[in-house]
Amino acid sequence: MLSAKSLFEEILDNDESFRLFCSIAASGESQGGWENARIAALVPLSERGLAPKITRHGADEDKHGRIFNALMKKRGLEPVPVPPETDYTMLLEKHGIGLAHEKLKSDEPLTVQDIVTYLAHSRVTEQRASEQMELLRKHFADHPDIGRAVRMISDDEDNHLAYCHEELLRFAYTGHGRAIQRTLRECALAEIRIYRDVSLAVMAHMGRILEWPRAKSAVLAAGIHAVYAYERLAGWRRMVSLKMPERRDALGGSATTAPEFA
Repeated sequence: MLSAKSLFEEILDNDESFRLFCSIAASGESQGGWENARIAALVPLSERGLAPKITRHGADEDKHGRIFNALMKKRGLEPVPVPPETDYTMLLEKHGIGLAHEKLKSDEPLTVQDIVTYLAHSRVTEQRASEQMELLRKHFADHPDIGRAVRMISDDEDNHLAYCHEELLRFAYTGHGRAIQRTLRECALAEIRIYRDVSLAVMAHMGRILEWPRAKSAVLAAGIHAVYAYERLAGWRRMVSLKMPERRDALGGSATTAPEFA
């Protein structure tokens, strides 16, 4: 019987599929680290108080990239190039979600609206990341090889999501509510489409590596399409709601290190 746990166990047990999984994850996290570092450097003067939190966000993402690379190294594996069709972060940027890299590469300060856009984009993508890590945590929190990494990254993603909720609500209270809701909706609808396409691409690569029969690949593809249909109909709404989190000031401290991995 196919399940999330059995599927990931199959990927985990094969060096080539595990290497591809970790390479994709490490690349995305490292890219997120760069983006947050640039945003922190370009925060407008009126919002300089956010810079340390954005820096912390980026430091966490860099740490996650190092963790995935360390998990490969632990098994004597080297990263592989990330197939473009599986590059979630770059596909989001290509489709205009978040802040354009050209803007981040310049030295021009960002505007308050840019920061609102960044936070709205992060609120959507961190929802996805938090849910994915919660799923892995449910099944692999006690795994001898990846359990510690899963728990650490899951905690961080929950903090990132809480931070986005709190800061977006702060901006909403100062008059940016309509812009936030519009941006959240646009980001969510684009994200679910890109997530579907990336999921299909990743599963196709895994299927070739693991030599899945055609019927198994078809069932997995149908499942991905079914998730997208649900998210397109109603599921995207969970990505646009805002509520004050239980974890207040979740990124107010310094980033935690991961000496056991990196």
